[in-house]
Amino acid sequence: MESAILLASHSHEFGAAGGWWPIFPLLWFALIVGGFLFFGSRMRQGVQQRPILSGEAVLAERYARGEVTEEEYRDRLAVLRQRRQ
Repeated sequence: MESAILLASHSHEFGAAGGWWPIFPLLWFALIVGGFLFFGSRMRQGVQQRPILSGEAVLAERYARGEVTEEEYRDRLAVLRQRRQ
């Protein structure tokens, strides 16, 4: 009985009557939401930085870099356009 009275008299020290208890769940909630926002924005940026290129775009880049000749470029472009139809 004495321990219950002792705890009741010092309950404000343990946070039972204090206003601190809602802060920790709010901090966890903010941390989780912040993590989702951070990693979600990073994933969206990664997708925007590496667009998916079509075969024609890849071929045009290779031609611009000099990896294929003009004749190879025209032949391969004709094949790509023929497959699309």
